[in-house]
Amino acid sequence: MSFSKLKQACVLSIVFMFSTQSYASNKQVLDNLLPMSERMAQSEMQRNPKAWSIDWRDYPRWTYTHGLVLLSMAKLYEKTAKAEYFEYIQNYVDTLINEQGDIATYDIHKYNIDMINPGKLLFFMYQQTGQAKYKIAADTLRQQLRDHPRTTEGGFWHKQRYTSQMWLDGLYMGAPFYAQYIHLYEQPKVYDDVILQFEQIEKHLYRKDTGLPVHGWDESKTQRWADKKTGQSKHHWSRAVGWYAMAMVDVLEFLPQQSSQRKWLASRFNNLVAQMAKFQHPTGLWYQVVELPNAKDNYLEASGSIMLTYAILKAHKMHDLTKDLLPIGLKAYQGVIDQLISTNEFNHISINQVCAVAGLGGNPYRDGSYEYYISEPVRADDPKAVGPFILASLLIEERQQILKD
Repeated sequence: MSFSKLKQACVLSIVFMFSTQSYASNKQVLDNLLPMSERMAQSEMQRNPKAWSIDWRDYPRWTYTHGLVLLSMAKLYEKTAKAEYFEYIQNYVDTLINEQGDIATYDIHKYNIDMINPGKLLFFMYQQTGQAKYKIAADTLRQQLRDHPRTTEGGFWHKQRYTSQMWLDGLYMGAPFYAQYIHLYEQPKVYDDVILQFEQIEKHLYRKDTGLPVHGWDESKTQRWADKKTGQSKHHWSRAVGWYAMAMVDVLEFLPQQSSQRKWLASRFNNLVAQMAKFQHPTGLWYQVVELPNAKDNYLEASGSIMLTYAILKAHKMHDLTKDLLPIGLKAYQGVIDQLISTNEFNHISINQVCAVAGLGGNPYRDGSYEYYISEPVRADDPKAVGPFILASLLIEERQQILKD
């Protein structure tokens, strides 16, 4: 281990020893007139006074969940200019990135696409501060994508240990960072490789009977969860669809306005929303396993519902959404507010009914069955719902302001 990395590891240990504070000792009453975006962000900061403790972590780690929540805080800072949001992000990033640009707890050789996602914070921090270490760290993540293992047609594997597999989740983890890096530092022709990732999903993961993409695809067709003919997993997990929808709109943001690539990706996004509308519950929400609404123990799940909501609202803002699809997103947002948001005595808000985690394969083995998706724990305030809720709320609030003006 180099001296700089050893020094950084010592710093992480010190941070862990002296930064832990209980939620109870930090409770403050929030103003219930705050916009919902800020109210959720403030509630999350009360629950996690140090950003690295998001997702129930007991030590700082470079992870996709932190990237998701803190990206929403960055958008909130850009809107409000409140220093507390910037400082919250900076504390996390600077705990993990030293002056040489090394990222603690990150191992490029694992080729884990999840680890690309928090890199979007580096663009924000570099823009705000001009400190070279953030660009150096972003360059490291870009190098991972150059060397990342791929399918025979060029799709990024989800992880090196998940051989020959593409998951919907992975498109959100890698593609938006990739597109933004190209937008800032590379030539537009490199967008072809970003679009290729979506082309692989559209080619290999859609089921003809539902018109929707499944959670994962195994090109080798050797996984127990994979269909022996198609390589597809069995079901449509709502959060996987949500990840994919967010990936589409977050990449659209960086594609040239009149390009054929943008028009193609927008058309595929609109198709996805139209197909998901067929499975939307009267409350506006979607079930954990989308295509089986009447199956025993299925439930209306928060993260997939709010991710798709955010994606619809953002596509509308960017003029990439077919106008008649906007009510689907507005209904979904209201459904989250009506069905899944609760308030405690301190006016802190929580988002409920969030699937904690779901995947395919691994150890213990996850077989992708209906019973598997329903068996995973459900909890409140999971970051995979908190971050998208803040992002969706910001868009709702912006829309309300425009309509008011």
